[in-house]
Amino acid sequence: MFPLPLSNGFSMSAHRTPGSPPLALASGSSASPSPTPARPLGVPGAAFWKSLAAHLAIPLFLAAGMALSYLGAFHEPAPHDLHVAVVGDSPASMVFAQTLDDRADGKLHVETTPTHASAEKLVRDGDVAAAYETTATEATLVVASAASDTTAAAAQKIFLPIAYSQHLPFTVDDVVPVGEHDSTGQGLFFLMVALSVGAYASAIAIAAVTARIGIGWRMGIAALVSGVVAAIGVVVAEPVFQMIPNGVWGIWLVSWLYVFGIIAIGVGLHPVLGKWTTPALTLLFVMLNVTSCGGIFAAPFQPALFAGLHTFWNGAAFIDAVQSLAYFPGRQFGFDGLRLALWATAGLMLIVVVHGWSVRRTRIADETLAVTRDEEEQVVAA
Repeated sequence: MFPLPLSNGFSMSAHRTPGSPPLALASGSSASPSPTPARPLGVPGAAFWKSLAAHLAIPLFLAAGMALSYLGAFHEPAPHDLHVAVVGDSPASMVFAQTLDDRADGKLHVETTPTHASAEKLVRDGDVAAAYETTATEATLVVASAASDTTAAAAQKIFLPIAYSQHLPFTVDDVVPVGEHDSTGQGLFFLMVALSVGAYASAIAIAAVTARIGIGWRMGIAALVSGVVAAIGVVVAEPVFQMIPNGVWGIWLVSWLYVFGIIAIGVGLHPVLGKWTTPALTLLFVMLNVTSCGGIFAAPFQPALFAGLHTFWNGAAFIDAVQSLAYFPGRQFGFDGLRLALWATAGLMLIVVVHGWSVRRTRIADETLAVTRDEEEQVVAA
């Protein structure tokens, strides 16, 4: 016997004779759950494979693109047309420089400079990667590790055996060393990576929220968010980790221009590409950008494709500009600023053109296109 509750707060007892079946607790209920129908065995149908391929298209694109770009750019760095100098204006110095150039077989471009002071100036200005000077008692290699620590190390590997063959002690004169809290000299490169990720992730968010407001507001919000993303990166780099020795405000301004170009392009592309916007931005600003910017290996150590991109891509312009501000005060970087401004202008023009297409209700663009959950996950994965 067990009590059954009543709606008025009282209860009654229900009796069951021995051997009788248990009472049902609810209408239509059963003592044992109904069996789950067995799934048919066999190969899934065509619709399943089509859906699987559609879901895997973007992840596989990212996997292949990242592997090809990173391994293609970094797997075998070797110098080609690396500009170096030999100090001295004597006939012997000129013959030595010409011999070194001939034996390098295109790996080096060797010139001469008359004095140690002129050699330092060439290195500081970025006209040569290193300068080699010999006297009767020693050999000296002039480098600037702040410009590229990997290039400075490669120059030492090139000239150290030469000094040994000349029976001269070898010393390195690092005229612009890396910062105290940036021992590899790659802190500015990783700042660029952080800004890139923040920029294209922000572009997707802005495209989602500003789809139904005026184009002017869309551009203004993109500019404002760019300043915030740039400020976050620069604040972490300098007050937190003390990686920027000079030109903090100038670096923030360059960072803002760099981030704004990426966000503007992302906002402009989303009405056209939809869920493929994140892969497209990853291609432009990670696969092709990080590998060609020169933050790890300078352009003379990159394969031809990435060395070519280095001449006009926005990441290379950013690295060159912030290096000048941080380590080489007085060095001109107007061309780098121009490249960043052109990328930002291209983003603004893209927003305007796509807005025109969307207003005319063409099939090319739709500014009201919603950001899907898949896109949000792609941003996180990328």
